[in-house]
Amino acid sequence: MSDYTLNASVRNDLGKGASRRLRRANEQVPAIIYGGEQAPQPIAVDKTSFYKALEDEAFFSSLINLQVDGKAQQVVVRDLQRHPYKPLITHADFLRVDATHEITMRVPLHVEGEDKCTGIKDEGGELHVLANDVEISCLPKDLPDFLEIDITEVALGTTLHLSDLTVPAGVTIVALTHGEDHDNAILSISKPKIRETEEDEEGEEGEEAAKGEEGEEGKDSAE
Repeated sequence: MSDYTLNASVRNDLGKGASRRLRRANEQVPAIIYGGEQAPQPIAVDKTSFYKALEDEAFFSSLINLQVDGKAQQVVVRDLQRHPYKPLITHADFLRVDATHEITMRVPLHVEGEDKCTGIKDEGGELHVLANDVEISCLPKDLPDFLEIDITEVALGTTLHLSDLTVPAGVTIVALTHGEDHDNAILSISKPKIRETEEDEEGEEGEEAAKGEEGEEGKDSAE
C-alpha cells in the first residue's frame, strides 16, 4: 500500500463562481471530503502535489493523508471531475476512512508473464483482457495497490475468472460474495481472429484469380 500526503485548506467561499475563481488562480483544486460521522467539508487541495500524485496509478487505490489546515484525515479518492477538453481536474471527491470499518474500492488488475505465456509464445494465441480493475472490500490497512495474475502457464483456449485471482489476506472480491453466477471472466487466450480473416481473403483472391483465368480461356476458345 502506497502512502500519499496532500495539503489542503477549508473552503468557505462556495458556489460555482467561487470554484471558477479558485481554478483561475491555478494554485488549488476545489474538492470535498465526506463520509463517516462528520459533515461534508468543502476544501481546496494544493494543485502541484495533487497533480503529481495523479500520475501514479497506485494513487487511485491508496490511503491518502490529507492535511486540512494542519489537521490530518485519512481518505481515498472517490470521484474526479475533469474538464471536457483540457487536461484539468475541475473537482475532486474524497471519502473519509475508518481503520475499523471495511471500505469498497476498485483496484487495477496487472497481468504478468505475457512474454512467456505458453498459449501466446508457443501456441500462437492472443491475449484478450476483459477487466482492467476489480472491486474489492477490506480494512484500510489491507488495501492493495493492485491485484496481479500470472499467465505464464496459461494455454491457448483458456479463460480465467475472478475466482482464479489470488488476493492478499483480509481482501474479498465483492462480485464473488454474490454467488458463482458473478464469477466474471477477466481474460482469455484465444486464436487471433485477424489470421483467420487473412486466410479467408487469400482464399477469396485465389477463387477470383481462377475465375479470371477461366474467363480468359473462354474468350480464347470463342476466338
